[in-house]
Amino acid sequence: MEATQITNIAVDSATEHSAHSAHTDLRVFGLLTFLFSEGMLFVGLFTAYLAFRAIAPEWPPEGTEKLEILLPGINTIILVSSSFVIHQADHAIKENQLRAVQLWFLATFIMGAIFIAGQLYEYQHLGFGFTTNIFASTFFVLTGFHGLHVIIGLCLILAVLLRSLKAGHYTSQKHFGIEAASIYWHFVDIIWIILFLILYIL
Repeated sequence: MEATQITNIAVDSATEHSAHSAHTDLRVFGLLTFLFSEGMLFVGLFTAYLAFRAIAPEWPPEGTEKLEILLPGINTIILVSSSFVIHQADHAIKENQLRAVQLWFLATFIMGAIFIAGQLYEYQHLGFGFTTNIFASTFFVLTGFHGLHVIIGLCLILAVLLRSLKAGHYTSQKHFGIEAASIYWHFVDIIWIILFLILYIL
């Protein structure tokens, strides 16, 4: 093979890799922009809750059953731990360990599903309903909106698992789906930590 041919192949390969990297970077930027906008929605909800609390003569209003902290605390540990679990999948794909990726994502999915089940159980045993008072309404809006994001995250994780069954779909050089699902899941976890502190601790 002539030197010029080798040079051309090398240049074409480098150009293709550069284009792929730029495309991936743009997709990551788009995802982060979307998550920033979602974060602003949560900031608005948090601000409204804190404003209601600041102007209320008593918070929660008199007669409102106090929130239990044990189940939400366990739920918090499970959800936060799942962030470390899904992060392992991101490392695994960079080493082309697809089987490990599938196992880490499956574990994350199970932990997320347990979190949702725990939240539904808490809803069923609360001593107030959505329209009981302003505290109850904001509680359900905040936790429900976050729960919706967890469910969306579970759908993303499931989609990654299904796509990973196709040979060659994810590799160490091509794994945006895994990266995107991981970033989204970390966002969901961070929002819950803030929400848990505001609703259950403060």
